Amino acid sequence: MLAASLTHVIAGLVYALVLSGAWMRFSWYDGGFVLARFLWLLSCYAWPTALTIGLVVATTTRQRLAVGVAYLAMLFAFSGWGLVRNPELSALDIARFWAITNLPATVLLLAFLHRRIRAVGPLVLAFMVVAVTGSQLAVGLAGQSEATLRQVVTFGSLLGLDGVQLFWGLMLAGAALAGLLGWQLLKWLGRRHVARRSSDQGLTLEAMWLLFAVVQTVSFAFEGLAWMAAGVVAFAAWKLVTAAGFRLAGLGLRAPAAAGHEAAHGQARAPALLLLRVFALGARSERLFDALGKRWLRIGNIDMIAGPDLATTAVEPHEFLDFVGGRLSRQFVRDEADLAQRFAARALGPDPDGRHRVNEFFCHDDTWRPTMLRLATAADVVLMDLRGFSPQNQGCRYELQQLLDFVPLERVVVLIDADAARNFIEGTLEALWRASRADSPNRSAMPARVRLLEDRGDATVARLVDALLQALAAAAASAPPGVSPRG
Repeated sequence: MLAASLTHVIAGLVYALVLSGAWMRFSWYDGGFVLARFLWLLSCYAWPTALTIGLVVATTTRQRLAVGVAYLAMLFAFSGWGLVRNPELSALDIARFWAITNLPATVLLLAFLHRRIRAVGPLVLAFMVVAVTGSQLAVGLAGQSEATLRQVVTFGSLLGLDGVQLFWGLMLAGAALAGLLGWQLLKWLGRRHVARRSSDQGLTLEAMWLLFAVVQTVSFAFEGLAWMAAGVVAFAAWKLVTAAGFRLAGLGLRAPAAAGHEAAHGQARAPALLLLRVFALGARSERLFDALGKRWLRIGNIDMIAGPDLATTAVEPHEFLDFVGGRLSRQFVRDEADLAQRFAARALGPDPDGRHRVNEFFCHDDTWRPTMLRLATAADVVLMDLRGFSPQNQGCRYELQQLLDFVPLERVVVLIDADAARNFIEGTLEALWRASRADSPNRSAMPARVRLLEDRGDATVARLVDALLQALAAAAASAPPGVSPRG
């Protein structure tokens, strides 16, 4: 994770250098190269870097606050130096420049990265960026020369449009034409994601940086329409440095694999985690999944059965496009043969950014049980989120029974509420253990061997990952020499 963070910081600074360099060119005749001005611009254009670290690394509120404080310290230091060097500059001028440069894109970004729509937000955001860019280009091209503008006005008058109506008509026409291109872009992104050329997080970051590149260079048009290309150059520089950094750090070097490919070729396989949970947890499941993903997906993949609690958090780009196109039904497991095919096609191995993937299985009522059992017996380690568990959660009770019947307990970690009725949970486990199959790998084990981990707020995910790694080590230690812990 440290290598990925450092890569994002360096790439973000390169992006900021490109845009700061363009601004220094604009202001060259106003005192030449002024170091205080350059550093202030650099700190302004580095704001997306702070957002990136918050999205990629920070898993707790304290960590996100630390990132924000570090950025503000840099911003205030450089702005303070600028105020000292230039008496004509006011704090209001500095605040206004930062707001114009960063606030519109930040507000739009936060709206589309809300936890409820984060999985599909980047796709919609990318589409909107293309559409908005098209509307701005239409207006810019119409006004690039007096002759062109006169022709546009003449055409508008034939349609009976006044000046205001013509302006909005140009923007709508540009957005509509660009929207057609945007839809093709969405389909291309979906195909790219399926082909393992990008990750879900990579797509989010690309959409974010593209948004800032467009918004932060709108004012460059006053220096000439061609200067807006500085945003494209800055975005391309960020992308190139990011890709090079990941490669140098050894992230995502292995070719993406399907299930069984690595074993067949003698390659080391990243561990697979099966995530089971109480679907009724809603936002609590989302928060856990978000924080766990930042840590575990740097280690291995996550398999899970899709549910309403994480429907908008874990959906993949191609699944969203299937939904928009009315083809979501083809994502569901239909029968045993279809399950075997989908299981064999799981995405294993890291994406280009070093993160592994979440493999979701959409199930009907008659297919989720065999799907759960297939995933459980294949998983290296199982995390069962039993927060909110009650006698009404019969589905979870069934899953616990299958785990006790077929999965060695050393590979299972159970998360419970800090104030959970442990007597009820332990009693349920003991009753299910006594009813387990005669050939269960846990018949000689006491139910107390199940790892029960209490939810303790922000520190929970770090403790969970440690417990999961301990479970992996225990499973490896108990396996006979030369035999996979999964059997």
